[in-house]
Amino acid sequence: MTTTTTRAFPGTPLATRAVIIVVTAVVALQLVGLSACSPTPKANPADAKQVALGKTVYAAQCAACHGANLQGQSDWQVRKADKKLPAPPHDTSGHTWHHDDDTLINITKNGFEKYTGPGYETDMPKYSGVLSDDEVFAVLAYIKSTWPKEEAEHQASMNRK
Repeated sequence: MTTTTTRAFPGTPLATRAVIIVVTAVVALQLVGLSACSPTPKANPADAKQVALGKTVYAAQCAACHGANLQGQSDWQVRKADKKLPAPPHDTSGHTWHHDDDTLINITKNGFEKYTGPGYETDMPKYSGVLSDDEVFAVLAYIKSTWPKEEAEHQASMNRK
């Protein structure tokens, strides 16, 4: 039997070279697919630098209403006399971890109208033009870094949908 070889793989039969190329292509496609399915989040609780910035920004911009320990305002699910809801907690007793990053970022920057329609009244300011995108991402990274594994995994799964 005659074996055909190539200059790219001297001494390697052509059939073996074809297998190498196919396997390499499959691995490359899987890697591309995996990175497309699980991108690095904009708000990454594993990024210590981002979390540290987020903690600082949270203390300056958010803690007055949402609490220094993310606990929110008391009776946060009951409307006040002015018909507005108190600031919700961002710890596990609240619902922040029930929403994907894009929703949380959009609410923080632009308000609730996209989700509630016009006319929704809240004490929550819109932070677009006040905080940079990196600061908003950092605050969310900080909040996410405080959640136990179960809530963090649940919220991360919402980002993959």
